[in-house]
This record gives sequence, structure tokens and C-alpha cells, in this order.
Amino acid sequence: MSFPGIEDFLKVYQARAPQQGTDPLGFYQPPFAYAAMQVLEQAIKATGTLNDDELADYIHKSEFDTIVGKIRFDSKGEWARPRLLMIQYQNVDGNKLDQYRTPGKAVILYPPEYKDGELQHPFSQ
Repeated sequence: MSFPGIEDFLKVYQARAPQQGTDPLGFYQPPFAYAAMQVLEQAIKATGTLNDDELADYIHKSEFDTIVGKIRFDSKGEWARPRLLMIQYQNVDGNKLDQYRTPGKAVILYPPEYKDGELQHPFSQ
């Protein structure tokens, strides 16, 4: 999935994280954590306040542009359109970490709008 800003973020994060011993690949959770801060930044700028109630109200009613795409929340605070990804790593050979950085290894199976491959399974139908 490629959204505006994600590649720049990943270049910086992936260069720093291994040096800190925190994340040898750095492409799954960190972009979503950064996007959460983008939501907060946009809400603070739009409302001009740090008041929790006003920020929560604004966040519940607005859509946000982030490095993981557009985000909108429902009345309960959940993503209005969930972005839980089902990914299968395919054609893994051995235990070398670098292979996980190559295109086509992490295949998105779900949700359909982001699907970029088919499930590989060991048993034929």
C-alpha cells in the first residue's frame, strides 16, 4: 500500500530502528503509530485547543489525511472503515531477514480493496 508520505517515513524509520535494536524491518506498526500522531496534530491545528473533549469531538466528526491513507472514526472511536490487513508471507527461503524487504513477499489477502495476491496453501482442492 502506497500513500503520500509513507515512503519518506519508512526511509527514515528503517534507517534508525535497526541501529536502536528495536525493529529490524520496520514497516508494519510504526506507520500506524505515526498516523495516529498525524490525526492528533491535525485535530489540534483545526480546533486550536488541547482540550480533550473538543479534540475528541473533532476527531469523531472529521476525516484525516495520513501516511496510511484517509482515516475517519465512528461514534465509538473505532475506524469507520477498518484497515486490519491479512497478509501472507510467500516464497520464504531460509531465515535471511533481507528477503522480507523484497516486493512480493508480503502479499495482502484482505481487505479486497488492497488485495495484491492470492492465498498459497499446501493442499490442493
